[in-house]
Amino acid sequence: MTKKIAIINYKGGTGKTSTVVNLAHGLSRLGQKVLIVDIDPQGSAGYYLGLDPEVTLYDALLNLKPISECIINARPNLDIICSNERLFAAELKLAAQPRREAILSTLLASVNGYDFIFIDCPPSMNLLNQNALTFAEEVIVPVSMEYLALVGIRQLLKNIQMVNKILGKELLVRKVVPTFFDPRNQKTRHIVESLERVFPGRLSSPIRVSVSLSEAPGYRKTIFEYDAKSKGAADYLKLSKEVLNHG
Repeated sequence: MTKKIAIINYKGGTGKTSTVVNLAHGLSRLGQKVLIVDIDPQGSAGYYLGLDPEVTLYDALLNLKPISECIINARPNLDIICSNERLFAAELKLAAQPRREAILSTLLASVNGYDFIFIDCPPSMNLLNQNALTFAEEVIVPVSMEYLALVGIRQLLKNIQMVNKILGKELLVRKVVPTFFDPRNQKTRHIVESLERVFPGRLSSPIRVSVSLSEAPGYRKTIFEYDAKSKGAADYLKLSKEVLNHG
């Protein structure tokens, strides 16, 4: 059964796309068949993986192409539906559609054969994110060790409650991932303590601050390709195993 997971935080700069790409690649290296659906108009996930596609999610949303033609193989066991800045225009057009919050679910209903589908969400409260929460069964929240990232989580939890109430769903936060983690920093310890109080038992192993992680996107490589011996690679492999073995 496919696990449908939105990776989201309304606060930017939390390592969200890095988590999507490296977690997806980590799972694919463990033998899982993974699809990334990038609904962020910045299109960072495709760039990270070295792709510059002509056909994107925009074409599927506007019925210009079938969703199957928008899926691109990025790595062994890892496919992606890319996005770009045209999604801004698509969102304006979708706003007038009936059941506009379920358009992504309808599109992806015909997509099968994957162990995991990850939705790479933009850092904002918008219609595309509402679509992601409507489609997903679980949420993974990357949280940078900054106090403002906690504000983004509060907003996200309210939105999840609203989606669950209106649609009768049981969408839940499966894991909270501490990113840019530096155990020597007192602020890091305070934020982790706050997260443990709000999400007992749901904090993943942390993703430590890593030069390799910050450099890898510039070379359009995942951390496993750029520096397989780095602590970033070790951390994302550990996270991949936690997500795979959970429940």
